Amino acid sequence: MSLYDDAVLVLKGYEGQDVLRQAYLDHLAAHPDGMWKACHAGHVTASALVIDPERGRVLLTLHKKLRMWLQMGGHCEPGDASLAAAALREATEESGVFGLTLLPGGPVRLDRHPIPAPCHCHYDVQYAALAPAGAEHAISDESLDLRWFAYEEVADVADESVVRLLAAARARL
Repeated sequence: MSLYDDAVLVLKGYEGQDVLRQAYLDHLAAHPDGMWKACHAGHVTASALVIDPERGRVLLTLHKKLRMWLQMGGHCEPGDASLAAAALREATEESGVFGLTLLPGGPVRLDRHPIPAPCHCHYDVQYAALAPAGAEHAISDESLDLRWFAYEEVADVADESVVRLLAAARARL
């Protein structure tokens, strides 16, 4: 199965956010290259909020280009077998945490947001990744900083999209 086919299947099976979910499906139907960064009309991305439920905290990255505290994530790559695999790869690469596992049940949220030119927007498919006990993190080249935040601190440092993602992940837990 291609990554495109996987994305369509995942989105069709996603429950909730019906209008936005349909916008993702419409975008992919109109843009067969809509999985890739080269699609300037917008493209699907995969992200994962790294969460440590035992300690009530999440690991956020201070994004180098955007200078915002965000979940780990980014562009799909040709070697990604699925959206879930892309989200897990991005979370591992950007956090340096090995042994992450995605929260069962597929994506926890969708978030479409504008990005700087030449592209117009990201159609982000958002997962939650559980950190193993004693997880060690390491800052990647894409980050200015990487830090654990208690659930109640997230709204003070991150934008509303991250707050909504955390709420959805906690509801899934």
